[in-house]
Amino acid sequence: MVNVQNCFLPGGSLAVKDGDEVIPVINRIAKGFENVVMTQDWHTPHHVSFASSHEGKKPFEMIKLAYGNQVLWPDHCVQGRQGAQIAKDIDIPQAELIIRKGFHNDVDSYSAFVEADKETHTGLAGYFKERGIDTVFITGLATDFCVAWTAIDARHARLKTYVVEDACRGIDIGGSVAKAWDDILAAGVTRIQSGDLAI
Repeated sequence: MVNVQNCFLPGGSLAVKDGDEVIPVINRIAKGFENVVMTQDWHTPHHVSFASSHEGKKPFEMIKLAYGNQVLWPDHCVQGRQGAQIAKDIDIPQAELIIRKGFHNDVDSYSAFVEADKETHTGLAGYFKERGIDTVFITGLATDFCVAWTAIDARHARLKTYVVEDACRGIDIGGSVAKAWDDILAAGVTRIQSGDLAI
């Protein structure tokens, strides 16, 4: 489950349209899985990805950083603040691991596997390998950023990867959801609905 956190829900500082609608779907399908991993954006207060960290810049503008293009975001999911907490209605008591990402001040991190510099690994691929897990089903927020990057990097880690479409919602900046689906499918990820799971 990717980033189902207060900041991404309605009323949050980076609200994903209908983001709260994924919660009952995720809760329902999670019951059928023994192994559940959650991710949590966990940014420093003046993170490089925040528009407020760049004078004269506004949210959703693009800048160039050492590792490539970076969308500037409203401040969100700051470490220890209420907005960074996993949504209270998420009910997955068997979740075994929370991967926090985006806590390095100078690099963003969409993927649960590798940060945006494509060099800094979270250790998630190693966790799956040591546990003998070779298939992942990805849900959460947002389809066009953290979900897509996580799914593509799961394939790079040689995992059989599914994205559960109705358990995800996107931000959609200038057609970014459609592009994300193109990229996800091109990477060899399978797009499914929650009803396709025998749970």
